[in-house]
Amino acid sequence: MLKWQRRIWLHRYIYIMLIPSIAFFIAFSYLPMTGLVLAFKEFTFKGGLYGGEWVGLRYFEKFFSDSQSMVFVKNTLIISSMKLFLALPFPIIFALQMNEIKNTRLRNVFQGIAYLPHFFSWVVVIGMIQRILAPDTGFLNQFIDSLGGDGSRFFMMEKASFYPIMFWSFIWKEIGWNSIIYFAAITGINPALYEAAKMDGAGKLRQIWHITLPGIRPTILILFILSLGSILSAGFDQIYLLKTPGNMELAETLDTYVVRVGMQDSQFGYASAVGMIQGVIGLVLVIAVNQLSRKKFNTSLW
Repeated sequence: MLKWQRRIWLHRYIYIMLIPSIAFFIAFSYLPMTGLVLAFKEFTFKGGLYGGEWVGLRYFEKFFSDSQSMVFVKNTLIISSMKLFLALPFPIIFALQMNEIKNTRLRNVFQGIAYLPHFFSWVVVIGMIQRILAPDTGFLNQFIDSLGGDGSRFFMMEKASFYPIMFWSFIWKEIGWNSIIYFAAITGINPALYEAAKMDGAGKLRQIWHITLPGIRPTILILFILSLGSILSAGFDQIYLLKTPGNMELAETLDTYVVRVGMQDSQFGYASAVGMIQGVIGLVLVIAVNQLSRKKFNTSLW
């Protein structure tokens, strides 16, 4: 028996436990990728996914020649950048705050409350926002009215309100869940470093700046690199539900566009091509930033 065969036999139970995970990824991640062939084929119900005629790069040319496409790309990049860059410090700050609560029971209560919104669907969250911001009857408008202001504003229809509503609802829903890995990374830092810093007279802020943040820097970088893969995906559920005739100009993204042309207009090949562009650009960004991070910070995915 060869060496690698002996090693597999020695750890056979571990490999057996891996089989369900491998089967899951093959069935739900890799096999669906074969559908990308539609980006190069004319879809017909008779021919199915693979039976249509080859059309080359027609769908890609159509996308890049459409003047509206760049508007969708711009909207997607703005929303993705807000979620990726502006939202990045919030879960880190929340994890730092949780780490400073020494009463374990009290910390568990705060963390449980913060994690809970993650399990609400966007349908529920947007429904709550619509109730709060409803003209005349919404909580916010009634509060404005009680102060003598105009209580009939329809915030969901205003372009100026779209980005704040989108951003803060995303923060409220995901800050607790996204802080889990940062909190785990913070608890993994050697406590002796904090004791040494205290003996040198370092206060809390200096300990956070010189010990905690450098200690979780690899975690921040890894999560940031992984997030770059979805730079051209602004999140369909939230944006689709927030989209109204009043904010359509800002809320039409590549995700909503793909669903509209694919599901409503039955242009499956064209929708596959746009989806493929999103994936390829995300992959290129992940590879490039991963290489940069390896050179600059000695931290990378591979």
